[in-house]
Amino acid sequence: YAASEGLDVLTADAMAAGGQAGTSSRIENYLGFPAGISGAELTRNALIQAQRFGARVTVPSTVTSLGLDAGERVVTLTDGSRLRTRCVLVASGVAYRKLDIPRFADFEAAGIYYAATDMEARLCRGEEVVVVGAGTSAGQAVVYLARYARQVHVVMRAAELGRSMSRYLVDRVEGLENVTVHQGTVVVGLQGDGHLGAVEVETAGGERRTFATSSLFLFIGADANTGWLRGCVELDRRGFVLTGASLPPAAREDDRWRSAGRMPYLLETSLPGIFAAGDVRSGSVKRVASAVGEGSMAVSFVHAHIARPA
Repeated sequence: YAASEGLDVLTADAMAAGGQAGTSSRIENYLGFPAGISGAELTRNALIQAQRFGARVTVPSTVTSLGLDAGERVVTLTDGSRLRTRCVLVASGVAYRKLDIPRFADFEAAGIYYAATDMEARLCRGEEVVVVGAGTSAGQAVVYLARYARQVHVVMRAAELGRSMSRYLVDRVEGLENVTVHQGTVVVGLQGDGHLGAVEVETAGGERRTFATSSLFLFIGADANTGWLRGCVELDRRGFVLTGASLPPAAREDDRWRSAGRMPYLLETSLPGIFAAGDVRSGSVKRVASAVGEGSMAVSFVHAHIARPA
C-alpha cells in the first residue's frame, strides 16, 4: 500500500517475508479466496505485488534497535548499518513458544515443526503425527495434515476445542475420521536417536501414553518480537506494542507530542512517526485480514505525519 501510494519503502525481515501467515498451511477465511489459499502462495503474490510498486525487500536483515536522532527515526541493523527515515512501521510479529520438557532442543531441527506447509505435510505422508494446540492455527494445520498423515493426534490442555478455535474449524476437525483429539493432555517427553521417534503425553489423571511419530507440530501461542524495542517505545505487560488511545496518559502528553502539536494516531506508538500493525500490536485481532487492514491504515497515518512540518 505504501509503495503504491508513492512512498519510498524499504522492508527489513530477519528470516523471510510473510511472517506467521506465510507459514500457514491453509487460510480459508480470507476475503476473495472461497477455496482458501496457502500462506506461502499468499505471501509470494503479495511480495511480487509490493516489488512491482517499487518496494525494496531485504532478507535476511535483522534490526537491533530503533531510536531518534535530530528529528529522524534511526533503525540500526546487526551489521551496524543505520537507516534514517521519517517514519517506521513496526510489524515484527511474534515468536513461537516452545515446550519446557527434557530433550526438546535435541529435536528442534529434527522432527519439531512450528508450521504445517506443503513441505512438512509431504514429509509425514502415511505416518502418524502429533499436533499440540487448540487455536485456529492448530485447527488449520490439523485439517491440512489429515489429508496426508495416516493418523493425526491433537494434544490440548483445554477440555474443548471451541474455546479458542474458529467454529468452522472445530466442525472440520471433529468430522475427520483420521483425527483423534486428546483433551486435558500435555506432552511430557520426547524420544529418538538423532531424529524424533516418539512423543510421550500425560492426561490430567496421570495416565501416560506414547505415540510413535517422527513429526511433532507445535501451535501453543507466541510472544511478541519486541526485545529490540524495549526502552524505545511503550509496551504492555506482555511485551506487545501500545498504540493510540492505549498509551498511558503520561506517554501521550510528554514533550515529544507537545512538539508535534497533536495526539498519537490510532496505530502510532509512544514515539511520533513510529507505527505498529499486526500481531505485534497490543490489542490486535490475530487474523491475516486484520493485519493487512492495519498495515493499510498505518499508511494513511504515515501520510498525515509527513504532511506536517518536521
